[in-house]
Amino acid sequence: MFYSGISDEAGKSIQKQIQAHDELGWTYMELRMVEGANLTQVPENVFNQVVDELEKHQKKVSCFASAIANWSRPITCDPQIDINDLKNAIPRMHRLNTKFIRVMSYPNDPNSPLPEREWRNEAIKRMKVLAKIAEDGGIILAHENCSGWGGLSAENSNILLGEVNSPALKVVFDTGNPVTYGQNSWEYYLQVKKDIVYVHIKDAKKINGEDVYCLCGEGDGCVPEIVFDLLKSGYDGGFSIEPHLAAVIHTGQQAESEEQLYSSYIKYGKKLIEIVNTALSKLSK
Repeated sequence: MFYSGISDEAGKSIQKQIQAHDELGWTYMELRMVEGANLTQVPENVFNQVVDELEKHQKKVSCFASAIANWSRPITCDPQIDINDLKNAIPRMHRLNTKFIRVMSYPNDPNSPLPEREWRNEAIKRMKVLAKIAEDGGIILAHENCSGWGGLSAENSNILLGEVNSPALKVVFDTGNPVTYGQNSWEYYLQVKKDIVYVHIKDAKKINGEDVYCLCGEGDGCVPEIVFDLLKSGYDGGFSIEPHLAAVIHTGQQAESEEQLYSSYIKYGKKLIEIVNTALSKLSK
C-alpha cells in the first residue's frame, strides 16, 4: 500500500505539488493539472520540465488523472479527442513508469441527450477502442465511478468492464463519488471490489440537497470501513487523496488563496494517514 494524491489540489505549480508531498512524506503523486493544463496536453518542453522536477526530488507518478471521457466530454463529442489524448499520454506514462491513467465513460449530452440504450452502446463502443489502444501500449485505463454511463451504478460499471473484456480496463474506486450521486458508497464498493486497482479518497455529505465535501472519514463515503476492508483483503495499491475542500475543478470552485489550497491538502493527507494507521493497528491485533 502507498499514499498518493491528485497533487494540483495542493498548488498549481509542479514545485508546490512536490513540496506538499515532501511535507507529507509521500513518494507518489497523481498528476492532473500543471499550471492549469492537463499533463496529457501540455507542450513537450513543459512536460520535460515536470519530469526534471520529479526526478530531482525523487518523486514517482502513480497515475495520470486524464480528462478522457470525463464530465467535459459528453457522449456526443468527437471520439478522436480521447484517442489522441490517450496516444499522447502513453509515451509520457512510459517515461514516468506510470501504469494507470484515470478515465471516465462519457456523460450523456445535457443539451442533446441520447436515449439510454444508445448512450450505453456508444459508451461501450468507445471504451473498447480506448482499451485496445491501452492494451497495445502496455498501460491500464482506470475507470472511475464518476461522470459517464459506467458510473451511473455499480451494475453499469460491471457491465462496462464485462462488455469491453480487456485486461487494460479496471476500476479506480472513488469513495466520495457515490455520495454525490445519491448512491451508497459501501454497497457500490462491494460490487466492484474485485476489479479495483487504485483508490481515490474523497468524502462528502448531502446537506439540504447540496454536496458538501469534508475531511475523509467525516462524511458518508465509508472511508475508514473501505480502507480497512481493502487492507484486510491484501490490497497493496494506492490511496490517492482528492480533497475538494478548497477547490473543485469540475464545478469551477476556486480556492480563496494558494495557502488555503496547500494547507487543506496537507490536513487531508494527514487525516488519511490516521485512518490507515488505525486500520493497520486493528489488523495487527
